[in-house]
Amino acid sequence: MKLSNISVIKDLLGRHGFTFSKALGQNFLINPTVCPRMAEEGGAAPGVGVIEIGAGIGVLTAELAQRAEKVLCIEIDSRLLPILDETLGEYNNIKIINEDVLKVDLPALIAQEFPGMEVVVCANLPYYITSPILMDLLEQRLPIRSITVMVQKEAAQRICAPLGSREVGAVTVAVRYFSEPKVLFQVSRGSFLPAPDVDSTVIRLDVHQEPPVSVPDETLFFQVVRGAFSQRRKTVSNSLSSALSLPKAAVNQILEAAGVPLTARPEQLSMEEFAALSTAVGNWKKAANRE
Repeated sequence: MKLSNISVIKDLLGRHGFTFSKALGQNFLINPTVCPRMAEEGGAAPGVGVIEIGAGIGVLTAELAQRAEKVLCIEIDSRLLPILDETLGEYNNIKIINEDVLKVDLPALIAQEFPGMEVVVCANLPYYITSPILMDLLEQRLPIRSITVMVQKEAAQRICAPLGSREVGAVTVAVRYFSEPKVLFQVSRGSFLPAPDVDSTVIRLDVHQEPPVSVPDETLFFQVVRGAFSQRRKTVSNSLSSALSLPKAAVNQILEAAGVPLTARPEQLSMEEFAALSTAVGNWKKAANRE
């Protein structure tokens, strides 16, 4: 079944009485070159287990199944299950579970479904929930090698922005703490049915074995990163004072201890400076508590 052919897709969806859900951000790929390339560059290969999030009608799933040892697909929309039974019926190395990826026990699933295998994630993510899913996958420190996802072009630019550039945001720093992000290729809006209002980009996050910086308190580190970017046009000093409810004088002391200029803006800071900043905030809080 040619799943990138519009008339085949419309016939398939019509027979199953399926209508697109705006709430779930559903757009199905009709460009035949995208999914094979995603599967290849996403690391699907013999001996590798792949987790796919959101199968749609199975276009990417089929490409993954042709290359990987096994594909575990997590699909939230139960209306797609009978369609997937039809489109993926010829493959015996696919398992589909009807769950919300943000609620499923991924460490248990990986241990159960992929014993002894290298594991990668490959997915065409709904745009409205890109960051929560990526951060959930990274923060759980799953035993995975990489995450290859198609995201909105602007989101890709922010996630993959080099530290020190204007596009950097809190998500850039968070993603780089856990992984090395890389832009793979662009996908135009005309590659989808229905066509979205934006272009897309496929990116891959190669997961670090160890973070690039050492911090005594990860929760505080991310709090400081989010706080620093909470008022993008302001200096780190102003943003942190307001976000962490700290006196201005204390924040200036913290910046000095961390070796960060008082005039610095958050997008100018390196990973090492964010680490030093969070350590200095922790030290200041300990000292304040002792007084």
